[in-house]
Amino acid sequence: MIRKFDSLFAGHIDLEDVGYGGIPVNDRLYSNERLASVFDKSQAMAQLMDRLGYDTFWMAEHHFQREGYECIPNVLMLALHLTHLTRRLKFGCGFNIAPMWHPLRLAEDYATADILSGGRITFGLGRGYHTREVETFGSPLLDQAANRELFEEQVDIVFKAFNNESFSHKGKHYTIPAEVPYRGYDLKDLTLVPRPFRLPVECWQPIQSASARALDFMVKHGIQGMVGGGSAEGGAMRNVVLAWQEAHARQGIKIDLGERLCFGFHFFVADSREEGIRQAGKYYEENMKMFGELRLVRALTEEQIEIMRDPKRAPAAKLPRIEDAIKSGGVLCGTPGQIVDHLKSLEKAYPGLDRISVSLSVGVPTALCLEQLERFATEVMPAFV
Repeated sequence: MIRKFDSLFAGHIDLEDVGYGGIPVNDRLYSNERLASVFDKSQAMAQLMDRLGYDTFWMAEHHFQREGYECIPNVLMLALHLTHLTRRLKFGCGFNIAPMWHPLRLAEDYATADILSGGRITFGLGRGYHTREVETFGSPLLDQAANRELFEEQVDIVFKAFNNESFSHKGKHYTIPAEVPYRGYDLKDLTLVPRPFRLPVECWQPIQSASARALDFMVKHGIQGMVGGGSAEGGAMRNVVLAWQEAHARQGIKIDLGERLCFGFHFFVADSREEGIRQAGKYYEENMKMFGELRLVRALTEEQIEIMRDPKRAPAAKLPRIEDAIKSGGVLCGTPGQIVDHLKSLEKAYPGLDRISVSLSVGVPTALCLEQLERFATEVMPAFV
């Protein structure tokens, strides 16, 4: 039964002139003051969500985005700050990109945040999808096999550090501790100081390819999965859920369909579906311009990606529209009743599902974000009490 409602905020500032006919992605360039406005926006959203009964506010780690789309470089710092300005809302790392961290630094920082927040920060891990970010920090992304190999070793280290009073590791990328003499003895192991107070650490990771290797690795570490974006559309989502259940079964764990998963959707509540499409369509298009170029929308062709760069050609071209996403189930848009009905159908199809995350497309201004989060909380969430 769905009982927990979250929201994911990747960190976009208020953007002007959005949509297929708006400013091209690479032509956006904002001042430091405008980019830093993401922190005030995050605070306003968090304080509203805290009052309205949301469970977790997820924020994403990204770097160097002068275009204004994803402007939170350190989720743990911001999350800890926001716990001091709210009462009960939890904050999720959606996600810490492990290849841009030393795994022990990430483990230490999370443990510190866990203790200082009183357990209100939820751990999350990802592999990354921006070459500008990951490769600049000195890790592979263009080489996907190397990226996954590095990520898996890093995660192994993080959980060793969390779960053991002392530990060591020797792998392809890391030898921990360093093989050096220390105060009269040869160093053989380390202790993470501090370790998290709340063990085992609750951890989430996005599910993209849903390969057997990726899912088996998540199950091994007890990592829970977020299914969103393109994967949340139509039959693709059900295939992921079935593969997730099978991955658990391979390790002797029986789960219901949808268990240990969060389904993520873009959303827009309106007085009619037509009004929602009219208001939200341009933001959906901006989202496609931003993420399609990064190959996160698998159905897009190279020709369509090229056309989306041109505001003169794009509005009349055959490109994804919000109507298509609503029909396929990837976007919740319409009246509160229509959204409730869709979520109730998911409850019926996936009896183990207990968590839904809703987010707003990039560029939605602060005032509209707050209005939408409030409408969802007051007009949709009560149907699931």
